[in-house]
Amino acid sequence: MDQVGMADAHLVGNSLGGWIALELARRGRARSVVALSPAGAWRCPRDLARLLLVFRSAAAFGRHPLTRGLLRSAVFRRLALRGIARYPERMSAADVDDMLDDLAGCTILPDLLQGARANGAIRSLRTGCPMMLAWGTEDRLLPFARYGRPMAESVPGAVVVRLPGVGHVPMADDPDMVARIVLDFIAGTGSDVSPGRRSA
Repeated sequence: MDQVGMADAHLVGNSLGGWIALELARRGRARSVVALSPAGAWRCPRDLARLLLVFRSAAAFGRHPLTRGLLRSAVFRRLALRGIARYPERMSAADVDDMLDDLAGCTILPDLLQGARANGAIRSLRTGCPMMLAWGTEDRLLPFARYGRPMAESVPGAVVVRLPGVGHVPMADDPDMVARIVLDFIAGTGSDVSPGRRSA
């Protein structure tokens, strides 16, 4: 945002991206936030250990030289990616390639995971901007009971919505529903979707 001179924006993020969007809101950089199954909250050390393992394993899986070839098969996509989507076999090979590229290019991941271990879960987040936490009912990666409830408690005032029939990456299962929820939420804030204010 700083590089393009943008002071704030409507932010939408999934998983680690949701966590980052919430932290940007803490810093006053958000007009609104829609966080889709955001990482960043847990109840106990065991849940943190599981969270760290999930993201480290995903990064290693994404970098493995055989991964891309195997994921060209819809059957393998169903087996390997069932933690992120309810219907991963519906994802195209190109979409999976893009997802792996994003994961491989996420240079902040090691620092974010180290920060999670050192600093703990997201702390009480009170900002002036409207926030929504949206969680797939079929999220196996970060189940709502273990990760969503503590996140909702950490973000008082956020609208909490369960997304029916979708997994951890709801855009993979039902992109139209996700787009509709985001646009409706932003419209409900009374703000437009024009670019954010430019910084001086």
